[in-house]
Amino acid sequence: MKSSVLSLFLLSIICTTSCGHGEEDSFPTFSALPIPETLLFDNLLSFDYYHQRCPQLEQIIHTKLKQWVAKDHTLASSLLRLHFHDCFATGCDASILLNHEGSERRAEASKTLRGFQVIDDIKAEVEKSCPAIVSCTDILTAATRDATVLLGGPYWRVSYGRKDSRISNAKDAEMVPSGRESITTLLELFQSRGLNLIDLVVLSGAHTIGRTSCGAIQHRLYQGLNGTSSMPNPPLDDHYLDFLQRKCRCASGDYVDLDATTPTTFDSQFYANLQKNMGLLSTDQMLYSDPRTSPIVNSLIGTPSLFIHQFSASMVRLANIQVLSGLDEAGEIRTNCNFVNSYNY
Repeated sequence: MKSSVLSLFLLSIICTTSCGHGEEDSFPTFSALPIPETLLFDNLLSFDYYHQRCPQLEQIIHTKLKQWVAKDHTLASSLLRLHFHDCFATGCDASILLNHEGSERRAEASKTLRGFQVIDDIKAEVEKSCPAIVSCTDILTAATRDATVLLGGPYWRVSYGRKDSRISNAKDAEMVPSGRESITTLLELFQSRGLNLIDLVVLSGAHTIGRTSCGAIQHRLYQGLNGTSSMPNPPLDDHYLDFLQRKCRCASGDYVDLDATTPTTFDSQFYANLQKNMGLLSTDQMLYSDPRTSPIVNSLIGTPSLFIHQFSASMVRLANIQVLSGLDEAGEIRTNCNFVNSYNY
């Protein structure tokens, strides 16, 4: 199995990224084709959805985002994380942006999320040109793509037509992985959302530009080092562990780069770090030790271009999880991303 998977990667055989719904040991393969321009999405999304009604949309998003990232480059990874949290909870519907008591945004699991002000700024500018036309969900989706590009990541075409949810519940934020799960649990979570094993490994690669707080990795630094903890805690490189313990000794609110080598560049170095036991999150390090995911990691290390291409394909799949579109009455086009429209009257 392992050698056949590696052969698929190294030979760049062109296949689709379908989720394995067959035998349990079936293995998804890389998508090596760009998303076709004529692709018709089952959920009625399209690439030209705003061409007539808001042709300047992408230029507005790009201009605004470039200004924000120039002031604070960490906002790029924050938007990636915000988009992931939104899509993984109840589908890509901007429910994470609703700001009221009991919403996903107010949940404990969301307390370190950032980038809300960026989306608000873009939305306000879009409303000036195209009032009540563009959803907050579409803005967040496109802004995430542009944020990736600004840090050296790949460009992919974004399909549009998503609507915004009118509902947001704090308990739904708990569905998002916390970085302490087993690979089996993560795989089950991803498959329940129509994603597959390759998506799991490749989307984890977004940590090439991410950060986490010292408080969130205390279990990695001090618990289970002698094998007594019930929580998965794969080993860390001794020198790296010493650095982290010194950095996080006094201030749990400090931040640590998830990629200790090239933290501000979107590349495949994140996976090479796993070879050296420098995966900051336990779930990241286990990608290298689990027999289901390690062949993919090794292939991404050996052929970095595979990561760049597949990240685009996996992000397209992520952005199409349970979207509200068309005549779906559960969605709307919010004029303010923080509130459902009835709150503005």
